[in-house]
Amino acid sequence: MDIISLPVEYDKKKIDGNYRLVIAAVKRAKDLSQGALPKKASKVKKITSLALEEVTSGLVDIVIGEAAIKANEEAKKLVHKRMIDEAQQKETMPEDLTELEKDLKVYLSEKGETEQKRSIEDIFGE
Repeated sequence: MDIISLPVEYDKKKIDGNYRLVIAAVKRAKDLSQGALPKKASKVKKITSLALEEVTSGLVDIVIGEAAIKANEEAKKLVHKRMIDEAQQKETMPEDLTELEKDLKVYLSEKGETEQKRSIEDIFGE
């Protein structure tokens, strides 16, 4: 396994500093950890190393300035829209019960019926 040593070589025209390199690698590592597919085949096993390789090789687009602000606002709108859609689906669709919840409801209803029968029999039995 190759070890990434510092200083890392990258295109100074696309990435304007070490801070931006780190932030881009962190965001890419987060995407990879959440299930995004790698953009290149690599021998490294760690997500952070793979993300750093992808960023330094130019496979990850880095957006800066006004374009970054606009992209961030669009991402927030999409997240907000997705949350609203999920909330509306929960309201329109009946709740799915797990098997355990179904069994518990059956057990409680049967238990309640037997207790009611006993109390009625006890009352009228005397």
